[in-house]
Amino acid sequence: MTNKSIGVKPRSVYAIVCALAFLFFLSALTESSAGKPDVKLAEDVIVGAERMEQLLPVIGDKRVGLVVNQTSMVGESHLVDTLLSEGVKVKKIFALEHGFRGDADAGAHIEDSRDPATGLEVISLYGQNKKPLEKDLENIDLILFDIQDVGARFYTYISSLHYIMEASAENGVELVVTDRPNPNGYFVDGPVLKSGFESFVGMHPVPVVHGMTIGEYALMIQGESWISSAENLRLRVIPCLNYDHSMTYDLPVPPSPNLPNLRSILLYPSLCFFEGTQVSVGRGTHLQFQLIGSPYVNEGDTSFTPRSLPGATHPPFLDELCNGYSFSQYTHKDLTKKGKIDLNYLLTFYRNFPEDKDFFLRNNFFDRLAGTDELRNAIVQGLSESEIRAQWKKDLDDFQKVRKRYLLYPDF
Repeated sequence: MTNKSIGVKPRSVYAIVCALAFLFFLSALTESSAGKPDVKLAEDVIVGAERMEQLLPVIGDKRVGLVVNQTSMVGESHLVDTLLSEGVKVKKIFALEHGFRGDADAGAHIEDSRDPATGLEVISLYGQNKKPLEKDLENIDLILFDIQDVGARFYTYISSLHYIMEASAENGVELVVTDRPNPNGYFVDGPVLKSGFESFVGMHPVPVVHGMTIGEYALMIQGESWISSAENLRLRVIPCLNYDHSMTYDLPVPPSPNLPNLRSILLYPSLCFFEGTQVSVGRGTHLQFQLIGSPYVNEGDTSFTPRSLPGATHPPFLDELCNGYSFSQYTHKDLTKKGKIDLNYLLTFYRNFPEDKDFFLRNNFFDRLAGTDELRNAIVQGLSESEIRAQWKKDLDDFQKVRKRYLLYPDF
């Protein structure tokens, strides 16, 4: 894919020289923590949905509702088609953010519909309702949740999981989660969400990177009673095989339109904070979450112009030239070496942002992403990365103790 095709072009030699100070900070990205082994790329993983010898006896002749999207593949077949071919009584599909086919914009309202391929009813859980209604579950005995997550608190699939678990518990519906690896499951980092900052991009007192698969996370939601009627929920997790938390995972299908590859997924926990600022993360290009830039800065090694594209029809700074930095040269080995969120992106961009422009959006979305106002205040106060990390260390240590109770796989 050429630079021309994605609307990205090299900046002038002068601009590249100006960028050297910024790139000095980014060099820390490839510094390995002392004694930390390389993060392996998971191979030969058998995901929970592929373990039909475990799944089909649990389903039996029950009436099933599926929480699935484009990532819900069983080899070369979609889970819906696989189950129908096995004679499973699939009654309806529940669609989360980005829709059943995974092609809707982030935050776009999803409508109820009918799947043209199977004729199944599709109930939106990212429209008027985020929680299944009692009437949605009247003819359902079991909900099967099979969604590929990326391991960041603000990625909304785990928020949808919360509501599905709660509705299942309240309505006496069994819930089965077929597990999939977490590509960011090899570390735990970031501020833990504080009371008062709950939203759909953060519902639970967990750090930004929780280091758990979605199956493990479901066990934690129930075990910590983060849903009503948690004690009534009949939850079963079908684990993966050949996976552990020393690994990352190259997803066979992009989990959403703006996370197109493993590089973007590994950068996502660090770059998503910019969604609460006047800095683009490359939505409206083909290097989503592999670029940062703004019309309000002149420095950088790259410029790009966001366009209206599928999955990003109205990106920030539509049709405006943004100057900034590209991370498209990094490999998964580069990006996993540090084993923590990289705050250098935020700290350096903030320091170099024009004083006459607001860096943070006024809608407090940055605080909702961070799960606290402490990170924003620390950045404004000019605290260093080590000083910021010291603020969240105790909460992070406390969370680690909770996390360990629910792990299904060997830890890092």
